[in-house]
Order: sequence, then C-alpha cells, then structure tokens
Amino acid sequence: MKVTVVGGGSTYTPELVDGFSRLREVLPIDELWLVDPDPERLRLVSGVSRRMFARAGHPGVVHDTSDVVAGVADADVVLLQLRVGGQAARHGDETFPHEAGCIGQETTGPGGFAKALRTVPVVLDIAEAVRRHAAPDAWIIDFTNPVGIVTRALLEAGHRAVGLCNVAIGFQRRFARMLDVAPEAVSLGHVGLNHLTWERSVTVTRDGASEDVLPRLLATRLPELAEEVELPGELLSLQEAIPSYYLRYFYAHDEVLREQQGAPTRAEAVLDVERRLLAQYADPSVDTKPEELALRGGAFYSEAAVDLMASLTGNRGDTQVVNVRNDGTLGFLPDDHVIEVPAVVTANGLTPVPVAPLAPEMQGLVAHVAEYERLALDAAVEGGRDRVLRALLAHPLVGQFSKAERLTDLLLEANARHLEWAR
Repeated sequence: MKVTVVGGGSTYTPELVDGFSRLREVLPIDELWLVDPDPERLRLVSGVSRRMFARAGHPGVVHDTSDVVAGVADADVVLLQLRVGGQAARHGDETFPHEAGCIGQETTGPGGFAKALRTVPVVLDIAEAVRRHAAPDAWIIDFTNPVGIVTRALLEAGHRAVGLCNVAIGFQRRFARMLDVAPEAVSLGHVGLNHLTWERSVTVTRDGASEDVLPRLLATRLPELAEEVELPGELLSLQEAIPSYYLRYFYAHDEVLREQQGAPTRAEAVLDVERRLLAQYADPSVDTKPEELALRGGAFYSEAAVDLMASLTGNRGDTQVVNVRNDGTLGFLPDDHVIEVPAVVTANGLTPVPVAPLAPEMQGLVAHVAEYERLALDAAVEGGRDRVLRALLAHPLVGQFSKAERLTDLLLEANARHLEWAR
C-alpha cells in the first residue's frame, strides 16, 4: 500500500509515523511519501520518519518530494494536512478580527473563513492531481481545516474524499480514562458540523451489554466535564450534552475575545514549539516521537487516521466519526452539506448512522453556521469581494453589516497575496 501525506513537512507528521509504526498490522504500508514545498522541513521530517520506521522494524520505505504528481502517483490513500501561508497566516487569522470586535481563531469565525479562502483552491488543485495520477480507487482524507468546508469542496468536485477531525477521538479517550475502560468500549453520540459538535450520549459496552452513561456523568462529574470544555456546568445540564470546546467561541464569545486581546496568539506559541521540534528532528539520534510533540496539538490524530485508512482500504464496515455528506441525516440541512457524525466506513463509501433530532437551540445554530459555510465555499471557489461580504454577514459571530464590511477589508488586506482573484 502507498500512502501519501501532502503537507508531509509538518511537525505533526511524526505523530502519524508513530501511529503507522505501532499499528502496522492494521495498516500495512509499503511506501510512505511525504510531499511538501519546504525542502528543509521536508528533509528534517522525512529523516526522523525513516529513523522511526527503522527503530520499529517497519518494512515501509519513506520517500520525500516537493512534486505533488510524483508524490500521489499510484497512491492508495492521500492525506491532506497543509497550511497555506504557514503560521504567519494563522497569526493573521487570530488577530485581524479583533479590529472589528470579533474573536480571532483559525477555524471559526472570520479567521476560519480566511483560512478557507486560502485553502480550498490549493486543495482542489491537489485533488485534481490525485484524480489523474493516483490509484483509480484512491481515497482522499482531509485533515486540513476548516475540515467541513474543505471536505464539501472536494465532494462537490466529485472526489472520493472524507474529512477527519480529532475532537471525537479525543472525547472518546477522555471518557475511557474517566470510566477506566478500554477506548474501544466507548462510542459517542457525536453530532453537528466540524468544530460545532455535541456529545449527546456516551455508550459503554461491557460483556455484551451497552449503557449510555452520560446522564450519570452529568449528575456526578459535572464540574470536571464543564472545566474540560471551559463552559458553565449549567449549560451542559440544560442541553443534557457536552459541547465541544469550539462551542465556547459561540456561547462565551465576549469572554473569549477579552482573553485573546493583548495575549500571545496560538500561532506564536506553535512557532516556538515547532522550532524546538525541528531541532530535535535534526538530531540523528532521535528515532522516536518527541514528548514535546504533544504541545503541538492533534492528540490521537494518528490513531484516528490509521483506523479510517484501514477501514477505507480493508472494508471493515465499522463505525467512526467522520465528516461526510448529510444525505438526510439532519433533515433540516441540504443533502450535499457536510456534517460530522458517526458513519459506517467501507471501501465503497461512508454511510452516516441515523441520529435523533437536535434540540431546537442546537438545530438553530447548526443551520445558521451551515448557511455561512455554503456562502464561504462559494466565495472560496468563485472569489469576489461581494461573496466574501455575504459570507461574513451570514456568520453568527459577525452579523452586523458594519462589522462585516470592516472584516472584509481586513481579511482581503491580510490575505491578498494568497488569493489570486484579490491581487
């Protein structure tokens, strides 16, 4: 099997390689190709990746290239984990919205929209290379944010694609530790859009019997659960669900904005972590995943990616949380919208598991953000200032026309070099 990672020079990549090494019986990789335009990062990351495979006794061969076509040629799976504009662009996403009184974040709000505008055209170009040169039944797995918008762009263009996020597997692992059970014994009632989700059930299976333990957890562990997502326990009790941390940008917007203003950005913190990681990757004695990689984010990313690849290529027919076409799962959304829910995964495709209707306040927020996402994708594909303005006006974290106009100017000024139509 040939697996290609586009954005392979990312400091995330050794997390993936660690998973490939540990779980090689699940996913037998013969060739791992790392594709990246930055030759120095690619050299360092591919070097440590080769040493990690060697230490683990993995028989796969690691290749590196800046040539997308060479990288994806005959690939069975292509994983996308790129960041157009790097951490400098992310820093902009996390700061320019403050000038209009909005939160700055790389996947949510105006900053997330800026990232979508930069990312979608690049991803679609890569996907065309996959269509022309990869194996005929190759899968594209998108880990590039904003995952929901990018995945819908791929599906709308007719690609064999699925989106992946580590929020659900992170919750699963936390609940497993909390309950002192194996992770595979825990399944989640995870529902919503990417980075706009709730856990509405936590089902534990023991000795063939299953129980939803979420009501008990909310009754006995509420302060701990609320602290985990940095939201009031009263909200969790009201919704009888656990919102993802990303809901904090909606449910506590003004508080988050106050915290962000004047504080270092996440991009600045990540740059510091990346410098330290790359220095370790350059050390020829380093042949394991550095502990410091946990500070980079993406916890359990490798396990989620390996599980998904194994099911797509091995036709396991298991259930995993993915970003997939709605196709009637949430009846208030169009069929072609991309939602994040459990789905049965086979080599032939992904089928969402039926979910119970959302509570009215959840449905209203999901519907609102979904309409913004549709306008955002239109702006990313077609370009144009008016399309950008419409999408910002539609976002529930913007709303006011004067803010939307100001944000449009700020966004285009900060991102003109990455947007062909705006130059």
